[in-house]
Amino acid sequence: MSIRTHGRYGAVLLLALLVSGCSSVESMFSERGGNECQWNRSRCLYEGAYEPGERDYAEQEARRLNQAALDRLRRGAGG
Repeated sequence: MSIRTHGRYGAVLLLALLVSGCSSVESMFSERGGNECQWNRSRCLYEGAYEPGERDYAEQEARRLNQAALDRLRRGAGG
């Protein structure tokens, strides 16, 4: 094989490594759940109208999720 062919294979390999690295970093953030809200909060805010009872449910669920996150932080800090 010539040097030119090795260079082409090297470039293709480098490109493949870069693409796979970027996708693995993206999947790492998406698998953790909720990180898109941390980086871009406006994507997670709802500005539309609620159906009857939906607002109360949303607020209760937000309280529950916040409490669960707080409990996880306390367990992590204390243990």
